Amino acid sequence: MSNRSPQEVEIIARLCQEDQEFKQLWNEHEEFDHRAAELEKLHYLTPEEEVELKRIKKLKLLGKDRIEERIRSCKAVNPA
Repeated sequence: MSNRSPQEVEIIARLCQEDQEFKQLWNEHEEFDHRAAELEKLHYLTPEEEVELKRIKKLKLLGKDRIEERIRSCKAVNPA
């Protein structure tokens, strides 16, 4: 959340507390981020690891799009 505005951080925290689906999306995104970072640290990836890394990155991006859409919706309902 380092490059997020204070309003976005507040929205994310509130959604994680109030919305189980959002919380699951957020947690999955974090897990994908950690797993991708672990794979990217390796000096050499097996073909299976390369496929896994691509799969993780796609899932992470899909989740991020859904998260960003939810944040935008909250901003539209409650503008700063």
